[in-house]
Amino acid sequence: MTAPSCHRISSRPRQSSLPLRGAGDILLVSCYELGHAPHGLALPLSFLRGAGFNPSVLDLSIDAADDELIAAAQLIAISVPMHTALRIGVRLLERIRRVNPTCQVGFFGLYAPLNAEYLLGLGAGWVLGGESESALVAIAQGAPPPPTADAVTLAKLRFPTIERDLLPTTDHYAKLERADGSEHAAGYAETSRGCLDKCRHCPIPAVYGGRFFVIDKKVVLDDIGRQIDAGAEHISFGDPDFLNGPGHSLAIARELHRRWPQVSFDVTTQVSHLLQHDGLIEELAELNCAFVVSAFESLSDTVLSRLHKRHRRAGIVEVTRRSRAAGLALRPTFVPFTPWTTADDLCDLIDFIDREHLVTNVAPVQLSIRLLVPPGSLLLADTDSGFGELDAPTLSHHWVHDDPRVDSLQRDIASRVELASNNDEPVAETFGALTELIYRAAGRTPIARVSAPGRAVPRMTEPWFC
Repeated sequence: MTAPSCHRISSRPRQSSLPLRGAGDILLVSCYELGHAPHGLALPLSFLRGAGFNPSVLDLSIDAADDELIAAAQLIAISVPMHTALRIGVRLLERIRRVNPTCQVGFFGLYAPLNAEYLLGLGAGWVLGGESESALVAIAQGAPPPPTADAVTLAKLRFPTIERDLLPTTDHYAKLERADGSEHAAGYAETSRGCLDKCRHCPIPAVYGGRFFVIDKKVVLDDIGRQIDAGAEHISFGDPDFLNGPGHSLAIARELHRRWPQVSFDVTTQVSHLLQHDGLIEELAELNCAFVVSAFESLSDTVLSRLHKRHRRAGIVEVTRRSRAAGLALRPTFVPFTPWTTADDLCDLIDFIDREHLVTNVAPVQLSIRLLVPPGSLLLADTDSGFGELDAPTLSHHWVHDDPRVDSLQRDIASRVELASNNDEPVAETFGALTELIYRAAGRTPIARVSAPGRAVPRMTEPWFC
């Protein structure tokens, strides 16, 4: 992706001589958001502008860190909605301290309160989580940062019009690749934040505690409309679970299709939600849903129970076959490597993907994912799972599998997937290589794959990662 050549600083004139009111006095930084345009900047930018501030913005997934922007800022707020973003943000903090040692620096987003002790120890001034935009505005207005115990705000906000004019255009981000290989500009939206479920490996329940908050329908649709006017031909809905509030989210999907029937979209939702509502899979297909991301996680009922998922293997099989019958593409995600995974589980997983013709539906990186256990994880209540101390470089609690073959296999798969990605290897070829690695690790003879890999399905050009 080619970086824009200009700095993104608001051209609005100063509104007053108060501290932080000048253009660039506040710098909002996004580190990484799965390859899409940073919603984690668009929302705080809109809240701050509504309060009379003129922030500059920097997206490190597009641009290099800019010392000029850093040096000009009096307040820098770093968005860390995910693990990869947090690790990038920590490196940025070191640079900020060299370039602008007197600047106030804080972190906001899902991973900020989970890692509060670590971040404050590195010199961050504050952390914010949950529905944090109003708290960020208050800090900009001179209020003292909240103590760590109050860093998470769980109260419904009144969302302003979402402004994206300072953000890079959609052509700088991941695109939708249709089954025919054509690529299409993609926008991004959220209908809600937080999650009703309490899957124990997910960081969201550790912050939201089973609550979620909807974003006003008009705000979401206006945001989508402006992105379509700017060239978006597809919208990724990034809700943690699109069907937390199905009446709200489906109303938005239906209106999207009514107004812009040529525009496709994708959603993320649980297996249990797809099976819970009669006719839902069929309706999503009719509404021009290009694909559904669903966290299958594992085919082992033991692992699914440990993770407190609301589905089991039988539900995965059912939703896979119902989606195929309806013509709705699934893109499953997995956490293949956990303390409870066996070598036979991994053989079962690779066989299922093959048998159900899902080879082209599953990004190879999904077969390399190892369970992350961040600070505050609900999994830490499992005293029998062997989770050790927090490993600062990885920002995850350490664990080792009882079977050394499993940990070794994970490393081998990760290396093989990286090689495949660097060489643009066809997915089917990578899948064959991973099948051989998994079978040999389990002490079984690899069998010749007889199933067709399946037809190409729509996907984003940047695979999902954490």
